[in-house]
Amino acid sequence: MDNRDAIGSWLSGPRAAAEEMGADFGYRGKRLGLPEEGSGAVAPVGRRIGALFIDWALSALIAYGLLADRRLEATNNWALIVFLVMSLLTVGTVGSTPGKRLLGLRVVSLDGLTKLPVWRTAVRTVLLGLAIPALIWDRDNRGLHDRLSGSVQVRI
Repeated sequence: MDNRDAIGSWLSGPRAAAEEMGADFGYRGKRLGLPEEGSGAVAPVGRRIGALFIDWALSALIAYGLLADRRLEATNNWALIVFLVMSLLTVGTVGSTPGKRLLGLRVVSLDGLTKLPVWRTAVRTVLLGLAIPALIWDRDNRGLHDRLSGSVQVRI
């Protein structure tokens, strides 16, 4: 390998260099055995963020309705509690929060692609409430909260 090859691989980035060495990145979800497109494919990031905003708005509305006579600062704390309870109950029973359902998404278990058991839903919800695990993603667009609970968000 001469200097031009070394510089070319450096300029093209680590992904291109890894692909030249034989690494197969494929599409998101390939390593998980999921289809590339359609039902069962890994949920796109835009839809996941949209579902999060819908769920948060619904939680804030419910918290405001419950605490209409109190200060706004208290409503924000209650909105988080409502969000976490809503996530625990809806993902644990039907596999989708209201926002995910509206945007055609579902949270499933990787071992059989069925709904998550309640204890794994609880782990996922607690980690989601901490926010940081949800901001750390892997190559398949799974947040740390999904990885640690053995779940993935897919299209319906």
